[in-house]
Amino acid sequence: MKWNRRMWAATFGALVCAGLFCGTSLAAQEAQPAGPGQAAATGASSAENPAPLNGWAAAVASGDRAALAQFYSTTPAAQTKTATETITDPAEEPTFWAALAARGISDVNPKILEIERPNPSIIVLVLRIEFDLTDGGVKKPFMVNGGQVWIKTGDGWKIGMTQRGDAGPRPAERLPEPARPNVDLYPAPENATPEIQAALAAAAKDHKRVILVFGANWCYDCHVLDAAFRSRELSPIVEENYHVVHVNIGDMDKNLDVAKKYQVPLDKGVPVLAVLDPNGTVVFRQQNGEFESSVKIGPEDVTAFLEKWKP
Repeated sequence: MKWNRRMWAATFGALVCAGLFCGTSLAAQEAQPAGPGQAAATGASSAENPAPLNGWAAAVASGDRAALAQFYSTTPAAQTKTATETITDPAEEPTFWAALAARGISDVNPKILEIERPNPSIIVLVLRIEFDLTDGGVKKPFMVNGGQVWIKTGDGWKIGMTQRGDAGPRPAERLPEPARPNVDLYPAPENATPEIQAALAAAAKDHKRVILVFGANWCYDCHVLDAAFRSRELSPIVEENYHVVHVNIGDMDKNLDVAKKYQVPLDKGVPVLAVLDPNGTVVFRQQNGEFESSVKIGPEDVTAFLEKWKP
């Protein structure tokens, strides 16, 4: 994660407490239509990008500033939080994204990493926005990390607050990437202990080991590692030898006692893994953030890890 999500969440929380995003948006919470990031139809994945997020991405790709402006709240004025400042100007985000048209922006793909719904009229999306820019006639991959708060108003869904990093080159991942990250990959933090206990009980019966993967849904590298575990090449090794438990660390403030119990350092970055025997004994724990960056590790590294620590 390249931006301060906790500071952003605190700022958003203060705005909600101040009532800036309530008013008409919370007056009629029954029978609300699906919002950005919500399933548009029964059985649809919550990680799909239905309108209006798809419409927003199309406006970004077209460079249409006027069309983009329609997606942002004016009353109250949409806020943009960058690494250095908070800007209360609904024109800030349309101006930023429309300017990329001059650089030949194309193939805009907002990947939803995490969805939070404080109430039916507010949806918080953590995003990795991928796109291409043209340099000297050559398309090059870029990305922006950030998030959006969508609010339900009388005019429909609007973006009330944005946190955005700078547009930067998108590094080439050595591991397979998920087309749609699983926003439910990490269950609620309080599920960690019972899920670990259940995995250990299952491992005692089928003589497997348990892998604890500490991380969170906002962590793109966590999604990439999960995609690697589920890949055609690696899933047989995982399924035959391990039970995998995803331990949600929240904003680096949840399940710290679980991390301490298994002596897993979170300050080196996530995902971070521990391997347990069925009796709960730690047979291996990562100490130096070995899997923290999916740019640095490749399939051969994950394969070697799984082969080395299988029972």
